[in-house]
Amino acid sequence: MPIDATLPYDDQNIFAKILRDEIPSKRVYEDDWAIAFHDIAPVAPQHILVIPRGAYVSWDDFSARGSDAEIAGFVRAVGKVAREAGMVGDGYRLLANIGRDAGQEVPHLHVHILSGRPLGPMLAR
Repeated sequence: MPIDATLPYDDQNIFAKILRDEIPSKRVYEDDWAIAFHDIAPVAPQHILVIPRGAYVSWDDFSARGSDAEIAGFVRAVGKVAREAGMVGDGYRLLANIGRDAGQEVPHLHVHILSGRPLGPMLAR
């Protein structure tokens, strides 16, 4: 069920549990600011999720409350994951669903990195 981005952070969400190693994930990257892992239900040949280590519900929450170091570290992690996965050459899409209308399902900020085939238009018409 999509969430409301204005809700308080729920530390029992699946990504919080992944961060605490309570749920396994196929990690491809981690540093002080972020972790990245393969999506369990990929919608493209390559589908990696990148999440900040901090407890942020959405991009607006993160940009308002995150430190400059957290924000820079997270943005750099997203780029590094895309480069290391070999996505840059043919292109990739970054997607962050924020809030109910956008279809956000997990109340922890996350960015999808999608690649491996032509991805079509940005939105269904």
